Amino acid sequence: MIDVKRLKVLHEVARQGSFSAAAEALSYTQSAISQQIAALERETGTKLVDRGARGIRMTDAGEALVRHADAILTRICDAEAELEAIAGLRGGRVRLASFATAGSTFVPHAIATFHERHPAVEISLKEDDPEDSVPALKAGQLDVAIVFEPHGAGDLTDLEAVHLLEDPMSVVLPQDHPLAAKSKIRLQELEAEAWVQPTMSCPCGMVVADACRAVGFEPRVAFESDDYLTVQGLVAAGVGVALIPSLALATYRPDVAIRPIAGSNPKRDVLAATLPSGRRSPATQAMLDVLVEAAERYSQGETRLAVA
Repeated sequence: MIDVKRLKVLHEVARQGSFSAAAEALSYTQSAISQQIAALERETGTKLVDRGARGIRMTDAGEALVRHADAILTRICDAEAELEAIAGLRGGRVRLASFATAGSTFVPHAIATFHERHPAVEISLKEDDPEDSVPALKAGQLDVAIVFEPHGAGDLTDLEAVHLLEDPMSVVLPQDHPLAAKSKIRLQELEAEAWVQPTMSCPCGMVVADACRAVGFEPRVAFESDDYLTVQGLVAAGVGVALIPSLALATYRPDVAIRPIAGSNPKRDVLAATLPSGRRSPATQAMLDVLVEAAERYSQGETRLAVA
């Protein structure tokens, strides 16, 4: 294999036309230049430079290698410049995936902040449930996956997870429901109700089922939808009640009542999953920092007037 350092020396000898001039340009001794050329000739198995009383002359093999050296050294310089740009957040990319309700609330603010701070870094976002985004992250197809626990994060083995925010659940009732007059509602009071929930096989449906079972009953699910606006619409129509996470209530209908849960409140913990710190790029680390900031601003700015 050709040593790139020696290739650079040959390129400079050809450019300068002498060992002494190349030595001065590269801050080497003339002897060191001669030794590097001799070593390169051994590596290539051919004579590259004719040394004579009137100076040096590149052989045909030497001229051929110098032509390739032009392209090789240019590509190396380009690669070094790109790596420096990525390290300095003047280039590179960050590929995000997020579940829907995070993707419609604090994640867009994080993307806007990141783009403002690092406009040369390419950002992409796709909506994906954690059961798809975590395997994609492990396969190297993503840099950050926004997930939640319990049930939604999947297998985070060999990954790191940064906690972003807590996403508590609230009871959503028809406005004229008798319990809507209460400031807080115990889950046990909803045991006899028909429930409108995400499909029970999905992570959010599992969170609801766990919360009801924890207080001693199995929810009687009458209607299922993974669209939270559809869930709110069914509740507003008076056909059932629901538990909905706060991120999904960033947009809510005025004809439903939203009340906090008395006692132990079920919640989701929202996380940003990435590769371990030694394997992630500076741009990915910067995005993690921005996501933490955006999640904190979102949590502090949420008034929750509708659930007070």
